Amino acid sequence: MLVLERRPLVGGACVTEELWPGYRVSTAAYLCGLLQPRIIRDLDLERLGYEMLPKDPAFFSPFPDGRRLFLWQDARRTAEEIGAFSARDARRYPEYKAFLARLASFVEPWLLRPPPDLLARRWEDLWQMGRLAARALRLPPRTLAGALRMLTQSARDFLDGWFDSPQLKAALATDGVIGARGGPSTPGTAYVLFHHTMGQAAGRRGLWGFVRGGMGAISDALAAAARRAGVQIRTGAEVAEIRVRDGRVEGVTLTGGEEIAARVVASNADPHRTFLRLVPPEHLEEDFRREVASIRMAGVAMKINLALDGLPDFAAAPGRAPGPQHRATIHIGPTMEYIDRAWEDAQQGRPSAEPFCEVTIPTTYDPALAPAGGHIMSIFVQYAPYALAAGSWDGVKEAVADRVIDTLAVYAPNIRDIILHRQVLSPLDLEREFALTGGDIFHGEMTPDHLFFMRPIPGWARYRTPIAGLYLCGAGTHPGGGVMGAPGYNAAREILRDWPSIARWRR
Repeated sequence: MLVLERRPLVGGACVTEELWPGYRVSTAAYLCGLLQPRIIRDLDLERLGYEMLPKDPAFFSPFPDGRRLFLWQDARRTAEEIGAFSARDARRYPEYKAFLARLASFVEPWLLRPPPDLLARRWEDLWQMGRLAARALRLPPRTLAGALRMLTQSARDFLDGWFDSPQLKAALATDGVIGARGGPSTPGTAYVLFHHTMGQAAGRRGLWGFVRGGMGAISDALAAAARRAGVQIRTGAEVAEIRVRDGRVEGVTLTGGEEIAARVVASNADPHRTFLRLVPPEHLEEDFRREVASIRMAGVAMKINLALDGLPDFAAAPGRAPGPQHRATIHIGPTMEYIDRAWEDAQQGRPSAEPFCEVTIPTTYDPALAPAGGHIMSIFVQYAPYALAAGSWDGVKEAVADRVIDTLAVYAPNIRDIILHRQVLSPLDLEREFALTGGDIFHGEMTPDHLFFMRPIPGWARYRTPIAGLYLCGAGTHPGGGVMGAPGYNAAREILRDWPSIARWRR
């Protein structure tokens, strides 16, 4: 078995890179929460270097009026924080968490199963749908009703049904817009919010954390497990074409012209890149190509990585020594209206005038990522539309990054003084560097029309493709985006199911 990685190091967008001497940065993906526990156990990743560092507190939201909100692992402390804004919300929050947990316990078993193919109408698929329906009917009626609403609701409508405090709702709404083409008021963002609460990689449902050594430590552990099983891994090996003959895959051709024969090719590239760029068009029916082209794949985020020689001093939580405000995910988005306005700018093809930012400082958990006294800051910025109404990303990205720093300075006035270096990755840079079509971190929108048996397109949700021996195994397949491993796990099982017939093919 051979793995081909186009970049100089393994991992795609899940990597750790030394951008500046001594500063080891999770360049793209920056937090872990969705990686499936079964994959961690089956591959013995903890023995191979994978170590989670759970965040506590989970969130820190500073507000322009000087107030702040922390959400902790400890329920009592969280209730006290929320109670400062709304006593009713403090009472409701445990019920909200319990609702999401009940819903997650229903959905999570399906993350590591191929979805049924309803268009095929085979007995196996109908049986799976029957099992799903039977499990759904065992949910408490209110939970089932809430689950059905979440598929089409906006994060705003969902949270308005639970809470009163604008501050709490803004803090929670952030999970509904990360990487999504929409603001809190956009239908479908309630599901994105739920998607981010399903993981148990940190040992507790919905809890996210850092990985010791950066996100690349996940990829390194997976690579070590693969090599232990006899897999060869080549980096700097970009695939230019997937070779096909008589409806079957033959192998791949690299950009340098080298041809590699294979009976099976599993593509971790997104559906657009796989079917519209790597597979020659004559090998796919036009209707299939048209369906793939209709997958909405246009990123709305940029990533800024900073090397710091100190810590930000937040007006809402003063202090330059490491504190809980530095150990949490920091949300710069004080209200849902603020985030909606940021999205409205992007809809017009403009980077947000007042951007929403999700900020983390991994060195508060893992000091070895930076020189003594130094820190790394990761800023995930929305909204940054891939298609600009005016200008080019190469021409405007540094000015947009300046705007982001100005926005952060409203809450942490010393931020400009402590920046040593910065890296700015626009949506165009994410496409160029990590082969994410349109800069889309999810390989396609996470909306109801592109989920479960509709992902990537109806009729082709079980990782197979119209070309025998060619499979998809990336985030463009069920269950979707995030560093979770589930698409690859499911694709591998389907390949093993097909292997007896594949092995009989003549090469």
